[in-house]
Amino acid sequence: MTDRASAWLRERLLGDRDAAGLAAFRVAIGLLALVSALRFLHYGWVDELFVRPRFFFTYSFAPFVQPLGATGMRAVFWTIAAAGALVAAGLFYRAAIATLFVAFTYVQLIDVTNYLNHYYLVSLLTLLMSFMPLGACWGLDGLLRARRTGQPARTTLPGWCYALLRTQVAVVYTYAGVAKLTSDWIVYAQPLDIWLSSRTSLPVLGPILAHPFAPHAMAWAGCLFDLTIAGWLSWRRSRPLAFAAVLGFHAVTRYLFPIGMFPFIMISAATIFFEPSWPRRFLPLAPARPSPLVAWPTPRFAALVVVTGLYAALQVLAPLRTFIHAGNVHWHEQGMRFSWRVMVREKNASVLYYVDDLTTGRTVEVKPRRYLDARQEREFGTQPDLVLQLGRHIGREWEARAGGPVRVRAEVLVSLNGRRSQLLVDPEIDLLEIDDAYAGRWILPEPKGSPPFLHGGERSATAGY
Repeated sequence: MTDRASAWLRERLLGDRDAAGLAAFRVAIGLLALVSALRFLHYGWVDELFVRPRFFFTYSFAPFVQPLGATGMRAVFWTIAAAGALVAAGLFYRAAIATLFVAFTYVQLIDVTNYLNHYYLVSLLTLLMSFMPLGACWGLDGLLRARRTGQPARTTLPGWCYALLRTQVAVVYTYAGVAKLTSDWIVYAQPLDIWLSSRTSLPVLGPILAHPFAPHAMAWAGCLFDLTIAGWLSWRRSRPLAFAAVLGFHAVTRYLFPIGMFPFIMISAATIFFEPSWPRRFLPLAPARPSPLVAWPTPRFAALVVVTGLYAALQVLAPLRTFIHAGNVHWHEQGMRFSWRVMVREKNASVLYYVDDLTTGRTVEVKPRRYLDARQEREFGTQPDLVLQLGRHIGREWEARAGGPVRVRAEVLVSLNGRRSQLLVDPEIDLLEIDDAYAGRWILPEPKGSPPFLHGGERSATAGY
């Protein structure tokens, strides 16, 4: 690395940046965690999602994660609420943000059917924030330290704090746009056509959504928004209009779709791209005190470059695994999770298991409802690895009951973006003999032809069947 490049990189990663912007982001994340946890407790979602279910779908990389029972799970959510409040206040920040990351991530790992992209994003953001001294900047930690030592509270942060968070948010938006570059989304406006068709009775927007061009207009606008918004937010001249677009985009999606805290998280995350001093326009904050560039020794600086570079590379490369697998990822789901494919497919499934007792020759039909609640049943059937996971559980249970070997088969009918339902997996395959959910040919090819279009015009609701 040349001296000039090294100096530029040092300034980008170690140079002072006004801490006000990330202090505001810290407050937003803390308050969102607090409000989210209290909502789960108030509406009884803790019991509904983590206590009442009889079976939980585990992640292959964390099969040991299990719920803690009613009292334990409520305690976890009260912990998230308390940690969120402390993060927002900047009090005991290091312990609070680490606790928030661990508790929030633990909750998300309990059941795969609870997976949402914005929950994954919150885990990543809190992980990154755990390594940043945000409590010392416009937080109670900094205020108490200043009173104790007589030294003024910290007002600046090294550049790598902004760089990493901006990279993370840019990756989310960009891959959400890349995921929309499919014929179903771009050409046939699916699944937006399906969703908007059910919302034409809404006040104000309903008549607009009923127009035949509405799904295509929104599909193209959504794709272009996701692909470019990080760039527009990064450019000072376009930033005001870009943020207005962020507010409008997420206000509309919040109005149309039940997506919880996602719009608020993304609006808060967009502020990371602002000038670091932006809160000073609205709050009477003390001016930032610039300090000379940190003279880190070369080995320590090299370690920072490697760690930040590896993290950024991981975030950029991990979603690309969806392109390694042949076929339609929205059908076979290989690489679907953790790749920022946000609201890009509508799938419905019907699942029946068949248990063949190899001793008696008898076949028994087993319905998933015997093990799952209604929400889990809606979610799991479209994901082959979860179909396999429940099938193995059923097999173990019936082998213990029958006292001998059994075969477990699954008839899984799935509809993708309004197409007619067809078999997702081979119904003659014994699920107990499958070691890898995505190995072999037990997942059948995706449906052919175009999806239907429900907004009228020359194409009928059965086009493409």
